Amino acid sequence: MAKDGAAGRAARASVWLVDRPRRSGRGGGQPSGLDRERITEATVRLLDAEGLARFSMRRLAAELNVTAMSVYWYVDTKDDLLELALDAVHGELRLPAPEDDTADWREQLRALAHEYRALLVRHPWLSPLVGTYLNIGPNSLAFSRAVQRVVRRTGLPAHGVSGAISAVFRFVYGYGTVEGHFLASGADSGMAPDDCFRRSVETVTGAPETLERDFVFALDLLIAGIEAMTARG
Repeated sequence: MAKDGAAGRAARASVWLVDRPRRSGRGGGQPSGLDRERITEATVRLLDAEGLARFSMRRLAAELNVTAMSVYWYVDTKDDLLELALDAVHGELRLPAPEDDTADWREQLRALAHEYRALLVRHPWLSPLVGTYLNIGPNSLAFSRAVQRVVRRTGLPAHGVSGAISAVFRFVYGYGTVEGHFLASGADSGMAPDDCFRRSVETVTGAPETLERDFVFALDLLIAGIEAMTARG
C-alpha cells in the first residue's frame, strides 16, 4: 500500500468543507449550459460505463462536449468530482423516515443493509472511494444518520452502537464490493456480466441463488447477535 499517497488524500480538504470562489482565470467566463449537477451526473455515467481507472477530466469534458478548462470553472480537481459522485449515488438509497420510530428496527436494518449492498453492486467504483474520502456530503450523512437512528433503537448501550454499525455495514461493504467487482470483471472480459457472475458463484458455492441465501443468513446472524447483546444488558 502506498502510504504517502493515502496520507495525501486524507490530508486534502473535502469539497464539502471548501467554500470555493469562482475563478475565471482558469477557464474564462462561466461556461453556458454547465453546472455542478450536470457535471456530477456525467461523472457518474462515465464511472458506471468505464470504471474508476479510466476516468479523467479530459474524458469527462469530451462527454460534456466542452473543454477541460470549462469543467475547472466548477471544480478544482478530479478528487472534487469523485467526491461529488460518491455523494450523488448515495442519494439513490431509500431511507426510513426520520420520524418513524415505531417500525421494527430489525426490518429497517435489513432494508438499509440490502439498499447499501445493491448500491455497491450497481456502482463498483464506489467501494474504493468510500475508503478514500470523508463521506460527509449531504446524502452520505443522511444515510449515516438513518443507520444510527435505527441502531440506537435496538436497546444496545450507547457504547455498543458504533460497534454494531461496524459489524453490519462492514460486512455489507465487503459482500457488495466483491459482488460488484465480479460483475464489472464480466463486462470487461466481454462476457455478459450475469453469465460471468453466475459462473464465479457456481465455482465457489455451486449455485447462483446461494449468494443471496448466504447474505440473508449472515445478516440474520448479525441481527441475532445484536438481540443477544441487548438481552445481556
